[in-house]
Amino acid sequence: MSKHSQVIDTLPQVVASHLRALGENLAIARKRRRESRQTWSQRIGVSEPTLMRMERGDPSVAMGVYATALWLMGRTSALSDLAAPEHDRGALEDAVRAAQMRAVRKPSSIDDRLRP
Repeated sequence: MSKHSQVIDTLPQVVASHLRALGENLAIARKRRRESRQTWSQRIGVSEPTLMRMERGDPSVAMGVYATALWLMGRTSALSDLAAPEHDRGALEDAVRAAQMRAVRKPSSIDDRLRP
């Protein structure tokens, strides 16, 4: 049995929803490949109960398990793109705000401009 994590208690509902969808999609992928739970769990390197929890989108299942399931589907390249800097809108918006703040300078006086 996995140990309880505070992260699970504070998991935003939207994140839990996306994890459930991911788990369901992984279950569909397994079924479309006509793989049994036993075979799929052996290929991933987990027990069948862990596979079943992953397919339900359980947040206590290690990310490595989800990643290995994606690898079996040929979708691991999508992992690195998830947090790619060019998709980090929050950081990009902060950078734009900082640039705008630097661009808005106190206008210098005529005396300051005429000084050598």
